[in-house]
Amino acid sequence: MLRRAWKPLAATTVLIGTPSYLYYTFTKQQTFDLAVKVRGADGKPVMTNRTFSLLSKNAVRDRLIENASSDSFSRPDNTLWKYATASVAANDPLEDAHAHAIIARDPSDPSAPGDWLFFTVMDGHGGPHTSRLLSKTLINAVVLELSSLIHSIDVPKSGLLENLKLIFRTSLPKSPEDPQNPERISLAIQNANSVNAPLSVLAANLDAESIKKNILPDLSKHPLALQTMLPAVSGSCALMAVFDTAHRHLYVACSGDSRAVAGIWEENEEGQGSWRVEVLSEDQTGRNPNELRRIQSEHPPDEAGSVIRAGRVLGGLEPSRAFGDARYKWPRDVQDVLNRAFLVGNGQPLRPPPSTFKTPPYVTATPVVTHRDFDFGSVARLSKSPASRFVVLATDGLWDKLSSEDVVALVGGHLKGLKGVVSKRALPDLVPTTSGAPTVEGKDKKRNNSSGSWSFEEENISSHLIRNAFGGGDAEDLRKLMSIPAPLARSYRDDTTVTVVWWEDGQEGNAKSVTFSSDNIKAKL
Repeated sequence: MLRRAWKPLAATTVLIGTPSYLYYTFTKQQTFDLAVKVRGADGKPVMTNRTFSLLSKNAVRDRLIENASSDSFSRPDNTLWKYATASVAANDPLEDAHAHAIIARDPSDPSAPGDWLFFTVMDGHGGPHTSRLLSKTLINAVVLELSSLIHSIDVPKSGLLENLKLIFRTSLPKSPEDPQNPERISLAIQNANSVNAPLSVLAANLDAESIKKNILPDLSKHPLALQTMLPAVSGSCALMAVFDTAHRHLYVACSGDSRAVAGIWEENEEGQGSWRVEVLSEDQTGRNPNELRRIQSEHPPDEAGSVIRAGRVLGGLEPSRAFGDARYKWPRDVQDVLNRAFLVGNGQPLRPPPSTFKTPPYVTATPVVTHRDFDFGSVARLSKSPASRFVVLATDGLWDKLSSEDVVALVGGHLKGLKGVVSKRALPDLVPTTSGAPTVEGKDKKRNNSSGSWSFEEENISSHLIRNAFGGGDAEDLRKLMSIPAPLARSYRDDTTVTVVWWEDGQEGNAKSVTFSSDNIKAKL
């Protein structure tokens, strides 16, 4: 009897027990330990071990593509333009931002056909307020400032679209050597800075009697109090690429330590090709010798040793150019007045300036603008891709992990159609690169990219770059890095935003045709 009962019991064990074991094995939450810096009971930072849940591979990919987008459009000259953007947060909320706008030349324009393409990435710090404001206003502000710089042009009052077209037709000289071109763009971006907006609000709310009695109004509940102050006291780097397709010009304006890099495909007489790495901007921190000399020259000799300490402005702020950051720009008395008028009543008092703060401003939003003549498509094509040029704009979260050469090779490999995992030692043979304009590093970063592997699995080319910055072909390292929650993640990676722009000739049938109208321009700008 016992023997007879054993057989169905064994069968039950096989059919039920094994699936239960598998269920337990595959659903048990995986974890990992990590040393993190926290505040101790005395308020001082201490290191301690924490256990974190490990994200699955699918969850990691969801985060990589959560803020990813791409688009393409064809133009009458048979050029197919493509662009892709992705962002991954380390802070909560994300402090990066981005924007783009496309303005088509009117057919009556002597320079037509052609477009003006604007692409920007913003790297916020001290909160998302400045970068978010810039993403909504910077391109528009550049357009408006450019129009105000044209004193000799009688702009007809025939609508925004027509005004913009006239501005772009006449504001930039035909000669690429004319220095007014980058200078005007530089001035336009500089004047778009919003740091002085709170001063205007305060001035509008001061009456003669208050000034006479030195009475400061409480404007903490003013509808513009936080709206103007928070973007002024937080900060953001800004990087803008402006493509003039009619004249084949590219302008890059950089305020801060975001970076623009171009990849240019070149072939020799034997038909052997490589991607030339052209760095289009300099990382603007105190470790950049040009920035160090500039800042020291703007302050008294006795501050030469203190204006930059450990590569940072007054030992604190890393980028030497940025929007906002009023703590490094406003005089002490102005900071005190605006703090009392706008922030104290909101329970968000302004931090005092650094102890060595003497002769402000120490930080400027004035960008460095570079100009290049781009041949938009008369060079030999990569055998498996019609694209021969691309530009990468990225916040420093990408450049903390990858070099300019890494990025160009990774984009080149993506355009070539590489798939799967490729060892880092093998990629140079598959996607050769050569050096053009060198990188001016703004940080003390020592990368070890000689070992390990790259991953070619993301469809979005910007998500592809972020995946490889955070782990590449090492799935476990990628899972761990992406699993660290905010704000602890900030000690291991930064907010990262990437925009890649590339273009192909004779491919207009593969993309949607974009028709531009005044409604499009108003929506974009």
